[in-house]
Amino acid sequence: MPVMDMLATAPSSILFWVVVVALACLALYLSREQGHQAILSLTQVLHRTFRFAAAATVKTEQKLAARNREVLLAAGREAAERQIEREFERMEAAVDRDLAQCPALHRRMNEAILKIEEDLQASVEVPPSPPGWVSAVDSVARIPDQGDGMVSQILEKIHDSMVKAHEQAMTEYRATVKERHQRLKGLMPFWRQLSQLITRADKNIGTVRQRAKVIDRYILEYEQILQRSDRALGMLSSSSLVQFFVSSFVLIIAIGGAVINFHLIARPMAEMVGGNNLIGSFKISDIAALVIILVELSMGLFLMESLRITRLFPVIGALPDVMRVRMLWITFGILLCLASVEAGLAYMREILVQDELATSALLRGEVATAAGQFAWITTAAQMGMGFILPFALVFVAIPLETFVSSLRTVLGLILGAVLRGLAIVLRAMGGSFRTLGYFLVDVYDVIIFLPLWAERHIRPSDNADSKPAEAAKL
Repeated sequence: MPVMDMLATAPSSILFWVVVVALACLALYLSREQGHQAILSLTQVLHRTFRFAAAATVKTEQKLAARNREVLLAAGREAAERQIEREFERMEAAVDRDLAQCPALHRRMNEAILKIEEDLQASVEVPPSPPGWVSAVDSVARIPDQGDGMVSQILEKIHDSMVKAHEQAMTEYRATVKERHQRLKGLMPFWRQLSQLITRADKNIGTVRQRAKVIDRYILEYEQILQRSDRALGMLSSSSLVQFFVSSFVLIIAIGGAVINFHLIARPMAEMVGGNNLIGSFKISDIAALVIILVELSMGLFLMESLRITRLFPVIGALPDVMRVRMLWITFGILLCLASVEAGLAYMREILVQDELATSALLRGEVATAAGQFAWITTAAQMGMGFILPFALVFVAIPLETFVSSLRTVLGLILGAVLRGLAIVLRAMGGSFRTLGYFLVDVYDVIIFLPLWAERHIRPSDNADSKPAEAAKL
């Protein structure tokens, strides 16, 4: 039976599918070389595409790392310069406070030393000079005694005179020694004063020396930043990460305070601007309460900028001192007014709550309890919170500045890690496509294994010669 008739009569028979597979294998066998080239070309294109994408990603990551390094070093250099500037200001204050007294201390020390020298010179012990007749008495005492009574009496009188002279000399000597001791005793206050002056001068110099050591440490870190050393880069990276997490934690606490402040003034705002009016799907009262809180935060930022505690707005820091002080008092006045408004709203909220409780009690037919006499405690607490929270939110500017400055570094590190991971994935996918091409070639040959098997047995020599060439193509 002809093949076409068999296909026409039994299209669903096993023989039909056998013929179809045989024809497909024959077609694949005849186009084997072109099929291998097509598979390898396609997988090679995909391999090169992914490798190129990986290389581009690596270059992008390197540029991002270089930019992050520059941003980190610039931020570290700015922070180090600010810290060194503040340390020099503290050093100047310490020098003006402590070392400015050095001339007075030096003068007082000189006066004390001069007084001590004068008293020491006055208290020097001068031995009494022997009288002039001592030598004469000595010569008379050498006269030999020959039993003459007159000589003995003269010698006794001379002896008595010598004893009296000795006693008088000893009395004068004791008086002189006593006077010297009194002068030395009088030197003790001057010695103590001199010791106190030296201790004070040493303390003042020690304070300045300690400040100098701190400045030396900051200068060393600043030099390392200018030298772009890896140690400085690692130190700045770790410091940025710590500052990011700490500032995030403080900002979360501040957001909680802002939420409490919002609920404290949202209800009385509904009585002022209308609780049923909407803008879109939001109540006007909620928007008004949120605007008040945001204005308080803005005034807090401007106040911190005017005090030069933060530097989020360089324009404010560059203002003249007179204008900056005026802006400081204006922002503080606005903030004080808003805090007073919030205290009034908190008081109004407590009144509304008490009215609602009283109305509910009357509708239920209950008698008002005596708990209302202690309502002033809750009212005072709410008014205190309404007045203090705006001033507490002023300090949000400090962690906000730290968060913004460290966020650039953290985002750069995260994006760099993502790009490195993407480059690894693209490189792995490029290598897998190259391996996939060889695998598909082998699958292609597996599909047409029967014609290849027949070819190897019919022309073994030709096949042996073609294997090296085919392997070289692959």
